[in-house]
Amino acid sequence: MKIPEILLIEAERKPGSLARVLTVIGEAGLVVEHLASLRRDQGRTVWEITLEMDEADDQGLYARIDALPNARVLGKSDRVFNRHKGGKIRTISSMEIGSPQILRDLYTPGVARVCLAIQREPALARQYTNLPNTVAIVTNGTAILGLGDIGPLAGLPVMEGKAALFASLAGISGVPILIDSRDPARVIETVAAIAPSFGAIQLEDIGAPACFEIEEALIERLNIPVLHDDQHGTAVVTLAAVRNAGRIADQRLSTSVVGQVGLGAAGIGIARLLFARGVDRILGADLDPGALARFAGLGGEPADLDKIMAEADIVIATTGVKGLIRPQQVRKGQVVLALTNPEPEIEPQLAMAAGAAFAADGQSVNNVLGFPGLFRGVLDAGARRFTGSMLLAAAEAIGDCAAPGDLVPESLDPAVHKAVAEAVRAAALADQ
Repeated sequence: MKIPEILLIEAERKPGSLARVLTVIGEAGLVVEHLASLRRDQGRTVWEITLEMDEADDQGLYARIDALPNARVLGKSDRVFNRHKGGKIRTISSMEIGSPQILRDLYTPGVARVCLAIQREPALARQYTNLPNTVAIVTNGTAILGLGDIGPLAGLPVMEGKAALFASLAGISGVPILIDSRDPARVIETVAAIAPSFGAIQLEDIGAPACFEIEEALIERLNIPVLHDDQHGTAVVTLAAVRNAGRIADQRLSTSVVGQVGLGAAGIGIARLLFARGVDRILGADLDPGALARFAGLGGEPADLDKIMAEADIVIATTGVKGLIRPQQVRKGQVVLALTNPEPEIEPQLAMAAGAAFAADGQSVNNVLGFPGLFRGVLDAGARRFTGSMLLAAAEAIGDCAAPGDLVPESLDPAVHKAVAEAVRAAALADQ
């Protein structure tokens, strides 16, 4: 499995020096994701080069670079670890406590008045606490990113990352909650027990099929919004991408046959939202009979990969299997979205060369475009749950924010998240 590696390489400050280094990297079959000059000293430049590579690539690449007369590998950068050091989030006061009077007002004895008021009228908690601005980010670590079942503690950096994005993109306080259990019943009971602390629950990186049971039970049991991001956040951003890809390729989503390859959490969520959007026929493939049965229950048509590639106008893949789709399977005019990260089911360039009208991978189709605005909107509306109309509104808003010819908009554009939040809020109020 390829992961980002950041190499520090020193090269002579002469024409062609860096080009020779990049040629060696290219000959190794690696792609440069980022390149930056860190410092110059005595006729030499230290470059920071970000690649996606696996450990087996390391020694051979390093030796080939060191063999150049003008360059050498200094080592790996600790930039990523440095940015995680001490964690990525913290809790801070929303006001300065600069006097004894403020202390008495915020804590004892003044706080007692607010506590008693909320006891008499619980709805006042939305006005006098941070409850409607706080989301629990819950995981049991069974399906972390593309890493799989690595446990809740190892998944904490991802949950902190989600919380940091909530704060920076939507002004929401996200709180990581790690549950050390693979038992769906125990996860359900734990989340239900802590739910009064939060305005909403985001389930994150919980593997299928347990994720379906957990989400359904919590939605039924709690009176606050619950959303499994791997299902519905992925579906929202994918729908936006599919809609725009279809427009670029001159295909109408409502009249297209869609193929969903992989029917785990993401695949089921995508299929469910596409049906809600009006897609009439979706073919689905998975090796798990239970997943196929669940898909059929939604109205999908179980198939295999060959049938999907032969009949689908739009192919979406979320399998986690690198290179699953062969170029010779791609039909002329197809839209192919191979969304597994970091290595897709087929590289977009290969799909396009094989005749696809449009192809993309999961680098741009990122959940960060969806979940901050989804939760900001539902919290602002005071809604008790997410609905299909909210998810569809979010997808349309994301798609509308993309520039002409682009699949999706820039993920860090504040205007995108504001538009998503406003669309979700409007849909939530219309549902009431």
